[in-house]
Amino acid sequence: MHALVVDDSRAMRRIVSGILSTLAFETVEADNGASALTELERLTAAGTVPALACIDWNMPVMDGLELVSAVRAERRWRDITLMMVTTESEHGQIVRALAAGAHEYLIKPFTADAMEDKLRYLGLVPAGVGA
Repeated sequence: MHALVVDDSRAMRRIVSGILSTLAFETVEADNGASALTELERLTAAGTVPALACIDWNMPVMDGLELVSAVRAERRWRDITLMMVTTESEHGQIVRALAAGAHEYLIKPFTADAMEDKLRYLGLVPAGVGA
């Protein structure tokens, strides 16, 4: 299963990618929403549309909320599960992200177990994988 990790922090991309790799995901990384769309185009052309995108909110060029809206506007990407992974913790922000099309919301800082729990809830962790 493939996942796209979108965050302007290289360290955070590595952390999220590391957790996802223990859950049997192959990851591709992007440092903002615009580069994520480029990666989605490339992956789609290669026939490897990701099952999951973990998206930070605050990024340069194109933020996470804009990315969620752009992905949801494309019919060919409607099956991608979108999970916001962000420091934005206000209830109003969470509602905005979910209304734009995000499936789940994980607030930083988080633990590997918290991410696994969210992904298990979404049905994205195969049986026998993880804790």
